[in-house]
Amino acid sequence: MVRRILIGIAGGSGSGKTLVARNIVRDLGSGRVVIIDQDSYYKNLENIPFLDRESRNFDHPDAFDNGLLTRHIRELLSGESIEQPIYDYTDHRRLDETRHIGEHLIIVLEGILIFTDAELRELMDIKLFIDADADVRFIRRLRRDLVERGRSVDSIIRQYEESVRPMHMQFVEPSKRWADVIIPEGGHNKVAIDLVKTKIRELLRERGVEVVTTR
Repeated sequence: MVRRILIGIAGGSGSGKTLVARNIVRDLGSGRVVIIDQDSYYKNLENIPFLDRESRNFDHPDAFDNGLLTRHIRELLSGESIEQPIYDYTDHRRLDETRHIGEHLIIVLEGILIFTDAELRELMDIKLFIDADADVRFIRRLRRDLVERGRSVDSIIRQYEESVRPMHMQFVEPSKRWADVIIPEGGHNKVAIDLVKTKIRELLRERGVEVVTTR
């Protein structure tokens, strides 16, 4: 059995992690690559009153169910299928339905705090940290939460001031010391992305996999 490849993509909220992940998928093919979002593994808060859910710190490592995430990553690396949770950001709870993920050669795990967990780090073949200026990250987060997550401007700003920024400084920014590569400007840094893709192709060849890009 071919050993799977795990790529970790960390960085602050709004830094451009998803764009980097999508660039990798586009080049290597969606049949080979699957993206796992750490946000899907927020702890389920459905048994907590809604007002208490809203006040939770979602940017602290303890907000995530890393035990389940690590187990699922190990299963994917072993060639097994998983049922990934689907998280409702509006109600702060997991939905009843799940996302079925089958066998893939390359697993891309993205999230703000994936490097803070030693067990997860040890599973990764490549660790990328996406770097972006704070103002750029805030604007991207504001747009995303307004459009995709149904949040109000006031709630986004309040959360940014109370938890996003301080947790970024305490946990996310220091985690770049574990990265193999730090990529400024995220998915717009074509040179860095091409170098990462070259390394992925090298790892595939080492595993005896024929490398054919989609472009």
